Amino acid sequence: MRKIDKIIIHCSATPEGKDFTVQQIRQWHTLPKPKGNGWRDIGYHFVIYRDGSVHTGRPIEQIGAHTSGYNANSIGICYIGGCAATKNDKGEYPPKDTRTPQQREALIALVRKLREQYPGATVHGHNEFANKACPSFNVQKEPELCGR
Repeated sequence: MRKIDKIIIHCSATPEGKDFTVQQIRQWHTLPKPKGNGWRDIGYHFVIYRDGSVHTGRPIEQIGAHTSGYNANSIGICYIGGCAATKNDKGEYPPKDTRTPQQREALIALVRKLREQYPGATVHGHNEFANKACPSFNVQKEPELCGR
């Protein structure tokens, strides 16, 4: 049994308003490079769709592949979205908190459940551990996620 001390929130870094599935993310993560990451499975333990439904990715018993240096003792949650619907002048989709009301509710409920299962686990955004915008919002400013 893994000792879980962190719950780390991610976004799929996909455009606002577009749906993606666990299977699609699994393909992104498992396809050989350069088309994918070449991992053995999806990196996240949970994925929250735009409709608020929560889907299982990698089993919790398995170490994730979502935050370099922190995977052994953490659970990775990803919500679909995290980028604006249109590209900027650099041809990139800029970071944006695109969580739907249903995703917000589902994320809060999932984090609450996981914190009950893993007392003492702290909640973080991926951007606290990597130079990335992900999850495109400041997790520490959301007390309903951090238990404050």
